[in-house]
Amino acid sequence: MLQHKAFKFRIYPNHEQAVQLRKTLGCCRFVFNHLLAKWNHTYQDTGKGLSYSTCASQLPAMKREWTWLKEVDSIALQSAVRNLADGFQRFINKQNESPRFKSRKHLVHSYTTRYTNGNIAVKGDRLQLPKLGWMPYAKSREIEGRILSATVRLAPSGKWFVSVVCEVDILPLPLTDGILGIDVGIKQLAVTSEGLAMDNPRYTLRYERLLAKWQRILARRKQGGSNWSMAKRKVAQIHERIRNSRLDVIHKQTTRWIRENQTICIEDLRIANMMKNRHLVKHIADASWGEMSRQLHYKANWYGRVIKETPTFAPTSQTCHVCGNKQAEVKDLSIRVWKCSSCQTVHDRDRNAAQNIKAMAL
Repeated sequence: MLQHKAFKFRIYPNHEQAVQLRKTLGCCRFVFNHLLAKWNHTYQDTGKGLSYSTCASQLPAMKREWTWLKEVDSIALQSAVRNLADGFQRFINKQNESPRFKSRKHLVHSYTTRYTNGNIAVKGDRLQLPKLGWMPYAKSREIEGRILSATVRLAPSGKWFVSVVCEVDILPLPLTDGILGIDVGIKQLAVTSEGLAMDNPRYTLRYERLLAKWQRILARRKQGGSNWSMAKRKVAQIHERIRNSRLDVIHKQTTRWIRENQTICIEDLRIANMMKNRHLVKHIADASWGEMSRQLHYKANWYGRVIKETPTFAPTSQTCHVCGNKQAEVKDLSIRVWKCSSCQTVHDRDRNAAQNIKAMAL
């Protein structure tokens, strides 16, 4: 089955290419903000916004007025207009708030260009992008399929990355009889219905002291200076290390689950509501349950697996999976092992929840 798959790499532009990349980011931001102001003005006057075609038709006049817009990739400017139109379409459909103006002080900057007439190419350990030419990249794997687009991103740590989106024919995995229930938590990141537990590495706590040290250094330095910029970049690098370590663990585990099981049962959690608990918010964010669920869903779609979810408020921890008796006092998170008052079965809290998740989802 043909699927869209992104291949992300770090790129190493030279000085001239880095200048051109920053110009492209600035021009895309300028076009987005300029057309956003026009859209807002029209919406206030008429109650209707501007369509994508109306906005895109203004690009030639903008290039004549501001000639420096011609120095960058024209497809990237069109993508900025497309992003604006998509943002307002979601706003009209009440899917999100209205688009906001972009700032050069934002932590992450990116632009997207589409594949046209071989303008994006890969040869060995070098990558070609429009208006930039060839540049080295960290080749960690081969790019497969037909190239569709590329998104260039400047991370807060100062590193440049590119995500090449390709159309790939992904073959489903062989069918298996495995059915797995997964209960996520904080003490242990996940416990399966088979009794296997996945330890929570807690990378935020692991780097907490180092992060606090550099945040103190950053707070004491004069904003805008070279030492302040260095400290800011160091803080961003620590956050990036935490994120990469966390994603590495989750990717490996979700791939293993997808390969070994045909059906995977998980909870439909309201994570945004759970994050309102000020005592647990840091640990819930560090656990990345939402990212784990996202990876399971798209990998299951790729490889022909099935994801089933239990209802949000199902009492999976309080219900005995043997006899179905419910004990409300088990709702207390400090109770890790409990005994069913009906059938006298002794339960481990997380494994019992995983068994219930599996049964309720099926």
